[in-house]
Amino acid sequence: MSQDLRRAMATVCVSGALDEKIAAAAAAGFDGIELFENDLLVSPFSPAEIRARCADLGLTIDLYQPFRDFEGVKPEQLAANLARAEHKFDVMAELGTDLVLVCSSVSPATIDDDDLAAEQLALLADRAQARGMRIAYEALAWGQNVSTWDHSWRIVQQADHPALGLCLDSFHVLSREVSPDGISGITDGKIFFLQLADAPRLSMDVLQWSRHHRLFPGQGSFDLTGFVRRVLDAGYRGPLSLEVFNDVFRQADPVRTAVDAMRSLIALEDGLGMRHLPAAPVLAMHAFTEFAVDGRSGPDLQEALRGLGFAHTGQHRSKPVQLWVPT
Repeated sequence: MSQDLRRAMATVCVSGALDEKIAAAAAAGFDGIELFENDLLVSPFSPAEIRARCADLGLTIDLYQPFRDFEGVKPEQLAANLARAEHKFDVMAELGTDLVLVCSSVSPATIDDDDLAAEQLALLADRAQARGMRIAYEALAWGQNVSTWDHSWRIVQQADHPALGLCLDSFHVLSREVSPDGISGITDGKIFFLQLADAPRLSMDVLQWSRHHRLFPGQGSFDLTGFVRRVLDAGYRGPLSLEVFNDVFRQADPVRTAVDAMRSLIALEDGLGMRHLPAAPVLAMHAFTEFAVDGRSGPDLQEALRGLGFAHTGQHRSKPVQLWVPT
C-alpha cells in the first residue's frame, strides 16, 4: 500500500478556544480539520473569519459536524428539520466546506422505518446537492433505531442518492458486535468520510465510553489497522481524520496533544505499510566515515590512513575518538 492520504483532526480532540485548536492542528502538521459546531458557536470569530484563518495556516475544513436527529420523523417535523438544514448549509458556505455529518437519530420519538429514513435522507441530499454539498450519514453506536454501520449502509443504498454517503467512525463500528468485515464491500465512492479513534475495552454505557475514554490510534485495544485496511479496500481516498473525545486531552496543552495525535497517525500508517517519509536525499559528496577499532587494529588503521593521505587533526576531549581528514 503506497498511497499518501491527507491527515485531519477534529477540533474536539484538543483543549482551548477554536483559534488555539486550529493553530495546534497546523503546528502539528495536519492538512485539515473537522469543525465541531459547538466550537464554532462559542468562538468570537465568524465562519468567514475561521475559513480565512484556516487558509492562512494551510488547513482545509473537511467536515462540519454534527447535524442531529434528522431522519425518521413526522411530516411537520421534517419541514422544520429541512429548514434547520438550510441554515447549516449557509454556515458551511461561509466556511468553505461541502460535507456535513448527519448522525443517526437518538430521539425516542424517531419512527423505526428504514423506508421513511431513506426517503427523508434523500430529500436532505437533494437540498445539499442543490448547494453543491454532500451528506455523510453516520450510525451512532447508541442510535435509537440505527446503531450499526451495516444498518446505515442499507439505508444509504436504499436512498440511492449521489450526494448521500457514509461516515464510518472506528469507535461506533468497533464498539458494537457487528463484524467490520463487510466494509470492504461497500460501493466505491460511497464512504464520504472516515473518523478514527481507539479505546480501551470497558464494560460501561457506550455513550459514556465514547464521550470520555477515546484514545488516539495505537493507545487502546481496537484493531485500527484492520479497520482502516477494510475502508481503503472499499476505495476510500479521503482524509484519515481523528475524532477523539477524552477528558484528559481536553485539559492538556493543545499543541502537545496535536503532536501526539499526529504521531499516532504516522504509527497507524506504518502498520498499514503506507509511505509517509520523504525519499532520502541524493548525496553529492562523501561526508565522513566512522571506524570502530581495538588496541591492536587502531595503530594499523592510523598507518593506513596516513598512507592514503589523511592527517590526524582532532582528538575528543573525553573519549578515545580521533578525527582524520584528507590533506
